[in-house]
Amino acid sequence: MSDQALKAAEVPPAVAEPATKPAAEPAAEHTTQPTARRGTRNTVALLVFTAITNLADGVTKIALPLLATQVSGSPAQVAAVSLTLSLPWLLVALHVGVLVDRVDRRRLLWGANALRLLALGALIQVALADGITIPVLCAVGAVLGVAEVIALTAASALIPALTPPEGRERANTWIAGAETVCNEFCGPFVGGLLLAAGTGVALGVTWVSYLAASFVLLLLVGRFRVARQTMRTAAPESVNKQIAGGLRYLWRHVLLRTMALTLTVLCACWGAWLALMPLFATDVMELSSREYGAVLSALGIGGLVGALTVTWLNRLFGRRWVMFADLVGTFAMMAVPALTTSLWAVTAAAFAGGMGGTLWTVNSRTIGQRLVPDAMLGRYNAVSRLFSWGAMPVGAGLMGLLAEWFGLRLAFMVFAVSVAATVLPFLRVLTRSTLAEVFAEQRV
Repeated sequence: MSDQALKAAEVPPAVAEPATKPAAEPAAEHTTQPTARRGTRNTVALLVFTAITNLADGVTKIALPLLATQVSGSPAQVAAVSLTLSLPWLLVALHVGVLVDRVDRRRLLWGANALRLLALGALIQVALADGITIPVLCAVGAVLGVAEVIALTAASALIPALTPPEGRERANTWIAGAETVCNEFCGPFVGGLLLAAGTGVALGVTWVSYLAASFVLLLLVGRFRVARQTMRTAAPESVNKQIAGGLRYLWRHVLLRTMALTLTVLCACWGAWLALMPLFATDVMELSSREYGAVLSALGIGGLVGALTVTWLNRLFGRRWVMFADLVGTFAMMAVPALTTSLWAVTAAAFAGGMGGTLWTVNSRTIGQRLVPDAMLGRYNAVSRLFSWGAMPVGAGLMGLLAEWFGLRLAFMVFAVSVAATVLPFLRVLTRSTLAEVFAEQRV
């Protein structure tokens, strides 16, 4: 089912916009739609920025915990350093969403990189003085985590201003692919190599990478400040009211709500898989380090294949079934280890899960950018990521408890059942007519 074959259809009442809409949102300054040529330039610039910063993020996510192991043998303290990198998604994501809808989004990307440069610069100075401690690493990790929340939220909200509607799927494809490959696949690998060359080398190269990414932003063309009141007599909304408005908008729109809740379950499964697979691979499957590396690599390779094929698959099967592939892939990731210890089967399931994750990411972002007003995109992206990224540590914790009480295989099966429970709501809401309505017009 191709996009051209989709005919405009009336949205069923179950998925239509709510009758009571949120209060009018500020109008964006960039009202002129980007041209195709400008859109291509902007997309390439944002892609390069995303690739460099996500590669550097991937390095820091392995570097900081490894540095923690050099100064402490406590598993709890090492885990605390890792937690500081992801905890900001639960603590500040909603407030960052409001900030993204109020401030020039390109300047926010500069600000995020400035935080990264300051944090890493301070850590380099401490490392040279042999003063690295767990509190120092936690503080640096928290700053880097907040910077990542700002950067990813602002970058996602920038795409409608950077590219014309017909180019957004391609932009989302490239950027999602860069995030997957650089952050999850190349970043940890490069980080390991850099740390082998020395702590100073690893931190220095990462610092230079963030600095270079800041200069790439100079290539963006356009105006990216969104938050300006159209009614000058209206009193500006408070931060809490704007947060509530973003949450209310997502919850009242059945299509967006269903996608967010489904993604919450899928991300909880990812967090559970990543938390338990090391133990399952070594104790149950009895894999070597090389074989376990192959299983993890399958996730990144699957994500890359998904990025390379998503446009073609959308045209061949339609977005509905391409997004449904993520449910199938995540179900396989959880169900296969519960049924077999075959290395090939578990690796294939990991590949399917990684590929499905990218297919979902590209299409869900494109749908959100068509449905959500530009002045609401920051809060929408923040709420969506709060649901999804916040579910990963919850899934990891729940998986640990289930495995402790009932065993590894039954724990995997419980999460597989949770994925199966999302199938019916997905098929009922993401219908052909719903997607026809979403893509019937070019939203600006």
